[in-house]
Amino acid sequence: MSFDLDAFLPYRLSVAATQVSRRFAARYAAEAGLSIPEWRVLAHLSRSGAVSVRDITARVNLDKSIVSRASARLEGAGYLRKSGHAGDQRLVVLDLTDSGRALMERLGRIADEFQAELLTELGDDAPAFRRALLHLAGPTD
Repeated sequence: MSFDLDAFLPYRLSVAATQVSRRFAARYAAEAGLSIPEWRVLAHLSRSGAVSVRDITARVNLDKSIVSRASARLEGAGYLRKSGHAGDQRLVVLDLTDSGRALMERLGRIADEFQAELLTELGDDAPAFRRALLHLAGPTD
């Protein structure tokens, strides 16, 4: 018996996630010139409000160095600001600027449209697919 990678569920999930992520990345890159890490940082901040790099790293499943580089580029573009943490001077807190919030309003509409397209592609399987993802990945905050 030989191992069939194409039938291996973790592999198929990884391939599907990468393909979907790239499709969506093309849209926000065209709209705002953002990378995947930059999008994830902005999207998280739009939901969470001001948080530390450590909190973002844990939530968006990226290494701290990648989040830090993305944050530096976003700060340079005027989309976020950095400040010190009141309780722990070792932490850097990130928060969206008004420009960052305006950008996320535009990108949020693009994300909603993209998700609607994906759900249409999944058709009648969409509810079961969502349940399966929740089961495998666990609920989010």
